[in-house]
Amino acid sequence: MRMSDMEWLAGQDEAVRERVLAHLDEAAAERLAAEWRWTARAEQLAPEGGWRLWLMMAGRGFGKTRAGAEWVREIAEHDPGARIALVGATLGEARSVMVEGPSGLLSIAPWWCRPAYAPALRKLMWPNGAVATLFGAADPEALRGPQFSHGWADEIGKWPNGEAVWDNLMLGMRLGRWPRVLATTTPRPVPLVRRLVAREGLDTVVTRGRTADNAAHLAEDFLAAMVEGYGGTRLGRQELDGELIGEVDGALWTRDLLERCRVRHVPALARVVVAVDPPASAHGDACGIVVAGMDADGRGYVLADASVERMRPEGWARAVAAAAAAHGADRVVAEANNGGAMVESVLRAAEAGMPVKLVHASRGKAARAEPVAALYEAGRVAHRGAFPDLEDQMCGLVAGGGYEGPGRSPDRADALVWALTELMLTRRGEARIRAMG
Repeated sequence: MRMSDMEWLAGQDEAVRERVLAHLDEAAAERLAAEWRWTARAEQLAPEGGWRLWLMMAGRGFGKTRAGAEWVREIAEHDPGARIALVGATLGEARSVMVEGPSGLLSIAPWWCRPAYAPALRKLMWPNGAVATLFGAADPEALRGPQFSHGWADEIGKWPNGEAVWDNLMLGMRLGRWPRVLATTTPRPVPLVRRLVAREGLDTVVTRGRTADNAAHLAEDFLAAMVEGYGGTRLGRQELDGELIGEVDGALWTRDLLERCRVRHVPALARVVVAVDPPASAHGDACGIVVAGMDADGRGYVLADASVERMRPEGWARAVAAAAAAHGADRVVAEANNGGAMVESVLRAAEAGMPVKLVHASRGKAARAEPVAALYEAGRVAHRGAFPDLEDQMCGLVAGGGYEGPGRSPDRADALVWALTELMLTRRGEARIRAMG
């Protein structure tokens, strides 16, 4: 993320600012303030190249509306023949956000090139003859017939009848030499958004961004409050980080299920274990390390994802020992299918007094995970906070076998399965909690 020229200048000392602005009279300063390329961040400017669709998919407060309005303004001011479609989720939102809002077309227009607005006609008309017409996605048929040279489609992730509206809009993009559409949205895994993202690199350019990218223009404590309340959750990753988070058909865990199991605090725990899914090689693959506990009532709690990447055995073994010490674990459970003796030896070398239990996988990862997923469905497992990387892998494990999540293997999710299996699905005597020194 690159700051705007205006933000850069604001961060310089007074002498630099004076030298830069010394030769600007009042009229020049007024025009500079209205120049979008002076105030915009690089990712808010239209990309170079021969794209047909620009998809700006970013978190709330990123500046998507301002970027969309400024893109339309630049087209209208330089192309008298421009015929622009402005499509909001509803006609009311097109009017209140895209046109009349604080970042809308009327608010950003300089006095010397302000469009005339005819609400009854749903039109904006610039002095040079360019025209923009408002539409609402709730009425797909309204876009059947009109022709356009450009289009701005706002919040497409919440459009009713999204694909039908989009298709009618695109069928009308047949004026001018180079019809183009900008779609701005907070990411949602709806069919239309997934369809457009799939065209990235063909005729589509995708700009991604986070709420934090626009921190200079947000209330001072807003970001901290949002991160504290939503950081790492599905809502936070979607609405703040601008991630497109989808669901895998047949997944053992769903995003909704994981959101329902979050807690801020855990009770006193009868047992705590650290589970390890060691790397398949000694050359730095990912090592899944998950800490989990169980209370006196038999409810499980995921306490930490301490997984590490690109570490040799000594390194990930130290990470296991540190996690055990930090959480007072009474046992380390480690999968031993790949070099069991080596796994045990490096763990014991890292912490001489650490009790280690080796477990052997006789079934595939998804099959082992199914009984643990059933515990979640029964409301018997909670997550203390959010674990985005772990949860992405959990939501990629498919019932009946297979993995469709990030990375080559669900190492974090496998460690979680071993931890909860040891705590909740394995019969054993009462354990004494041992603080790791």
